Amino acid sequence: MEQLIEVALGKAPADILLKGACVVNVFNGEVEPANVALVGDKIAGVGDYHEGREVIDLSGCFLIPGLIDARIHLESSFLTPRGFARAAVPHGTTTVIGDPDELVNAIGLSGLEDMIRDNQKLPLDIYYQVPAGAPANTLLTAGVKVDTEAAAEVLKAYSNFRAFDEMVSFPKEYLKNEDFLDEIREINDTRTSSKEIDGLRSLVSDQLLRAYVKAKVPTDHESTSANEAGENLSLGVHILIQEGSAAKNLDQLLNIVNENTYSNCSFCSNQRYPADLITEGEIDYILRYAVAWGLDPVMAVRMATINPARLYGLTDRGAIAPGYLADITVVDSIYAFRVKQVYKRGVLVAENGKLTVPIAAVSDPALLKSGTPKVSLPLDLRQKLDYQPPVGSTRARVIDVLNDYVVTRQSWLTTGVIEPEYDVMKVAVIERYNQGGSVGLGFVRGFGLKTGALASTVAHDRHNLIVIGAEEEAMFLAAKTVAEMGGGLAVVSGNNKVLAALPLPIGGLMSDESAERIALKNAEVNAAAQGLGCTIYAPFMAMAYLTMPTIPALKITDRGLIDVNQVQLVDLWD
Repeated sequence: MEQLIEVALGKAPADILLKGACVVNVFNGEVEPANVALVGDKIAGVGDYHEGREVIDLSGCFLIPGLIDARIHLESSFLTPRGFARAAVPHGTTTVIGDPDELVNAIGLSGLEDMIRDNQKLPLDIYYQVPAGAPANTLLTAGVKVDTEAAAEVLKAYSNFRAFDEMVSFPKEYLKNEDFLDEIREINDTRTSSKEIDGLRSLVSDQLLRAYVKAKVPTDHESTSANEAGENLSLGVHILIQEGSAAKNLDQLLNIVNENTYSNCSFCSNQRYPADLITEGEIDYILRYAVAWGLDPVMAVRMATINPARLYGLTDRGAIAPGYLADITVVDSIYAFRVKQVYKRGVLVAENGKLTVPIAAVSDPALLKSGTPKVSLPLDLRQKLDYQPPVGSTRARVIDVLNDYVVTRQSWLTTGVIEPEYDVMKVAVIERYNQGGSVGLGFVRGFGLKTGALASTVAHDRHNLIVIGAEEEAMFLAAKTVAEMGGGLAVVSGNNKVLAALPLPIGGLMSDESAERIALKNAEVNAAAQGLGCTIYAPFMAMAYLTMPTIPALKITDRGLIDVNQVQLVDLWD
């Protein structure tokens, strides 16, 4: 503190002086030339400073605060925290709020604790959302059950939590459920003022939304239209505008951002695949997109820095100002946002797209794998993959995959057109946690697959094993291949040959390989699927959402087909 004051007063040289750039001031909205004096991990002053033990000339550049991703599932990148840091930091991201519910659903809270330990000594701060638990869902089989009491214990043990994770959508039944209301009350009792609860509210009616907000769920990352987001804003909800590899909402939601609303909006990626991280970037990509769309550049920077910092109580970052952490991203302009340098706590950690500090693949080779359960298949899986219609049945329900992959539609088709030539595939979800070996069967239309099968253990949100295909034997081999890898993605041809595979041995969701290596293997499985006739650009992404029984309209779990609107299991055949 004494050194900071001396440098701030101009009586001592800075450790590092960033000279000649224009600084984006997120408080007053000005962009002005100024020198920035750094002492240790803090900013000592911004203005007319000229002395530094190290002087870095950044003439022609712009300084913005280190970028903050307000919400992301790290597991959806297939990367460990360290692998994600290696890919994201060169793009200017210095802090993320991670929702680890995918790994926790597969492994349990031990998976979250392992991820926290894997964060150590990274040039990226990862603050996690604590899984808030949910009412028991009898529509699918989970690997573990996480209740609020257990989550509260984890909260007490670690310091890097800033939120409870998302509640389920379609809370109609739960808001009348006393156990659910008790859970909300317990969460509100255990959280501090800096802990928020995230809500997934897509397609929830006005009446339900008001009840949901009354239950103190103050953020929303799932609005899909300007009207929906505007309604939420009017209720005091902070809008997380996401643009990731799956859900892309910038075009729909930027219309709500103006001088009156921007302070209650932040940017997040939610999901970002390795190839997109490498080729497009992270939050820097969102800034480029938003400004090209027409958003004011300074407003965009605020939504990527100070707004999420304030939302999650991170009072030490989000601005370039005295006393703040020296988390600074150097860009070529506030329109192109090409990242030139990245400083994390006063240390140059990336330059021109490359890390300048080493990050090992994992902090401990055993970490993140010790709690991973074996991917188990029922011994009678071949017999359970039986799609013969019952006597007298003339039609079947079919899941129609739509362009956005997340929302589906329900159709009825006669048995005569339930064939690959009519773009109708078999789909099965196999319970993989050795808890009974249940298998849900259905049909799906929209993949374009002509032959063969695709299998994956990335299946929201409980991540059982999903397989779609034309031939039952190919489906069996695809499932077996994924199980033998300990989880991952696989493509099998119609003549039962494994064409491509991406192992994800950490919970069936993640790998400790590099983003570049995973991106290559992911491209190989996608290309192999397209070689079998698949017309969906990212087929495994589409498969992952077929199993999520909280997003309309017809989904499938290991228990069978789910009518999401009615929150109930329904028959496959009629």
